[in-house]
Amino acid sequence: MSWIVDFILVLGGLIFFHELGHFLAARMLGIGVKTFSLGFGPRIAGFTWGATNYRLSLIPLGGYVSLAGEERDMTEDNGFNKKELFMNRPPWHRMIVVAAGPLFNFVLAWVIFWGIIISNGQMGLAPKVGKLQPGSPAMHAGIEVGDNVLTIEGHKIIFWSDLAETIQNSQGETLDFVIERDGTTKEIAVKPQVQELKNIFGETIRRPVVGIVAAGDSKTIEMNGIDGAVAAAEQTWNVTKLICTSIVKMVERVVPMDSIGGPIMIAQAIKQQSERGLLELLQFTAFISINLGLLNLLPIPVLDGGHLLFFSLETILRKPLNERLQAAATRIGLLLLLCLMAFAIFNDIVRTLSSK
Repeated sequence: MSWIVDFILVLGGLIFFHELGHFLAARMLGIGVKTFSLGFGPRIAGFTWGATNYRLSLIPLGGYVSLAGEERDMTEDNGFNKKELFMNRPPWHRMIVVAAGPLFNFVLAWVIFWGIIISNGQMGLAPKVGKLQPGSPAMHAGIEVGDNVLTIEGHKIIFWSDLAETIQNSQGETLDFVIERDGTTKEIAVKPQVQELKNIFGETIRRPVVGIVAAGDSKTIEMNGIDGAVAAAEQTWNVTKLICTSIVKMVERVVPMDSIGGPIMIAQAIKQQSERGLLELLQFTAFISINLGLLNLLPIPVLDGGHLLFFSLETILRKPLNERLQAAATRIGLLLLLCLMAFAIFNDIVRTLSSK
């Protein structure tokens, strides 16, 4: 049952790190923090340092931050003066505090990817040809099974993903391949052919292809700290783009709504990854951290993105928003979020029962 501990550490750790972002940003800007809790629910232990109560709470799933003056027109709150109250600060201060939570989720994912890369190297599929499609442009050009692709159009090919991206961006123009075969290099010109394919979302798209399939060999490149940091940033950005695209495809009904998962699906995925090993669990943790950051940036009241929307409108209008309108929007946002959570849990239950 060690996966239960992994589930608590992963999900709780990600939420706690998110709240830590809010906490540090508030402290940096001189905004009062009444409570910073590790965990939810009843207080188990804690201490007060300055005017902030630091506590350990019963339920170890994340944590929370309680800021001074989260309501308007307050002159003091729990000993904090007017200048330290959150809603008395300019909108851009409040926006920094709100945005710091999701930002910390992206930073955490980047740190995890960076740690994996500098300790294990950057891993990927080797750019080695494993199969040629009959009658394909690559076959006609003279590429053979076992060839290692070194460069395309002068661009160094390190992994198969580099090869695929270069061909995809070619717009069907002839490409100069430099391949390695039996210890010698050879230049081969290949003109991609535009074909209809299915993307990862099941959509039919038109893309240039040359008709080669990867051999499936893995490849690892050792990197120093700086190169590893850049590669980790690229990996974080690629995962972010993939998740954003998935959200858009879900809204467009390309991705079915029953693919939405909740805590049960996350727990099952954590169990699977923890059984595969620490490396896989860490990679999944980074993926979930980016998910959490993006989810909180959605412009739904009660989420960080909703608060950012309110504060942005306040900045544009140069006056506070109507409190009754803001309260109504918050109630609608909360209802929407609860419905989404209920739907996700329903999907989890249906998936679990159908798999038995």
